[in-house]
Amino acid sequence: MTLNSVLQLVIFMVVLLALVKPLGLYMANIYEGRSAVNRIFGPVERLLYRLFGVREDDEMNWKTYALAFLVFNAIGLLVVYVLQRLQTSLPLNQGAQFLTTPMTPESAFNTAVSFASNTNWQGYGGEMTMTYLTQMLGLTVQNFVSAASGMAVLVALIRGLSRRSAQTIGSFWVDLTRSTLYILLPFSIIMALFLVSQGVVQTFDTYQTAQLTQPITGSDGSAVTEQVIAVGPAASQIAIKQLGTNGGGFFNVNSAHPFENPTPLSNFVELLAILVIPAALCYTFGKMVGDTRQGWAVLAAMTLIFAVLVVGVSLAEQGGNPAFNALGIDQTPSDLQAGGNMEGKETRYGIVNSTLWAAATTAASNGSVNSMHDSYTPLGGLIPMWLMQLGEVIYGGVGSGLYGMLIFAIIAVFVAGLMVGRTPEYLGKKIEAYEIKMSSLIILIPPVLVLVGAAVAVVSEGGLATIYNTTPAVHGFSEVLYAFSSASNNNGSAFAGLGANTPFYNIALGICMFFARYWLAIPVLAIAGSLARKKIVPAGAGTLPTHTPLFIVMLIGVVIVVGALTFFPALALGPIVEHFIMIGG
Repeated sequence: MTLNSVLQLVIFMVVLLALVKPLGLYMANIYEGRSAVNRIFGPVERLLYRLFGVREDDEMNWKTYALAFLVFNAIGLLVVYVLQRLQTSLPLNQGAQFLTTPMTPESAFNTAVSFASNTNWQGYGGEMTMTYLTQMLGLTVQNFVSAASGMAVLVALIRGLSRRSAQTIGSFWVDLTRSTLYILLPFSIIMALFLVSQGVVQTFDTYQTAQLTQPITGSDGSAVTEQVIAVGPAASQIAIKQLGTNGGGFFNVNSAHPFENPTPLSNFVELLAILVIPAALCYTFGKMVGDTRQGWAVLAAMTLIFAVLVVGVSLAEQGGNPAFNALGIDQTPSDLQAGGNMEGKETRYGIVNSTLWAAATTAASNGSVNSMHDSYTPLGGLIPMWLMQLGEVIYGGVGSGLYGMLIFAIIAVFVAGLMVGRTPEYLGKKIEAYEIKMSSLIILIPPVLVLVGAAVAVVSEGGLATIYNTTPAVHGFSEVLYAFSSASNNNGSAFAGLGANTPFYNIALGICMFFARYWLAIPVLAIAGSLARKKIVPAGAGTLPTHTPLFIVMLIGVVIVVGALTFFPALALGPIVEHFIMIGG
């Protein structure tokens, strides 16, 4: 890596970590109801409660909390589906003649599940498929509420860990409202204004046309003299897509599009937006359980894994493709070129900002891209894929990433308890059979969805029909494995060489996204309810401290071992074999 690359990575990590404490403290104050901003948003919050018949002090047990979570998300899913099916008959359709990709029932199902589950997988091109109304009322609204739903589940789990002999874990409606009103909405407004200042479009004007200075010949032999330029209310969607770790692009090429991400400064700020809330929630966790060391320990485990893997993907891409050497192509970094493997990357960002984004978006369950992951070297593409396969717990989605990592922490103390012959404890709560059963579901469901889904795809006619990269065949398999890893871990990014907008993939990936979100959230809430009912056990001589470097190393080990043992055989059939083909060919 060049000195410039190292400096950019270091500066990014320093700025990110510097924001953790102030933002984390702010969010802890919000969820505990003692923030000074209550004076500003408090009246709005109380008005919303009155309108919807919610009492702020009316708390729920875990089953009621889970039911509210499911019903709310089901309504959102249905609304987005219906909106897509009717969109060309509704206002703000910017001229239906520009929408060239029909929204079929299975595509609408896939998209509705995708945005309701905070996955934001897109089997369509936004500017060719979605009207302005669908983008705003359907997709952008789900960007807010799906993120807020994940944050609500996390806060419920934190209450379960911090309370003693309690039957309730809070109110879903209160947690949802506060996450949206106090955190996501104000920061998104600020972010959107910044993006507009950088050149991101925000308009209700219809698509524009421009005359070509050099007319070209179309595929049908006719002369093409003008280009249609898609515009729209993009900045408002891009802001929450990053802050809520959603990732769905307003335009087809996502954050590689100059109308979504025009400048190096916008690129840096959008990257920060992807990781800042998931990272800061670690401090929120520590503050709410009364021991900030616990939050720092979890953040340290996340950051150490992320730092190693982001360096790994950068090195893989900076090393370039050996096949180019035989062609006399210079891949050495210089003042005139970035060097390395620049295929599929924007020259205005270069390799380091592309690979940092690739690692951040797959670590954080965001899924947006500013370069095409399908064009990465085999090892460069393996790392983002593996970050997803670790369970999206390295920062992860807002809320969902941290509650996933806390489940791994519970498993880590369970393993430690087995080694020393003591009942495992985490934050003074005994970890017993019920918690381990629920934790097992949480860590087993995504791998089952990934591996079974990929296996079915590569042996079925519908799955094989749109695998276009068959030379080598292992790359086509990698594309399928990436797709199911993305959907089954609620990420949303893709190896875009796979034709995924088909009935088979729309339905299969939609099912994976649905179960990966809701079959995991429900066991998390069950654990929260179980832990809330327990008493705090005083720490003894045999209690494992969960804020020390030893526990951080153990937590990292559990995360990596589970991910490595589960997916190594599949990775060996895809990117690992492809790497050896590349260096040997």
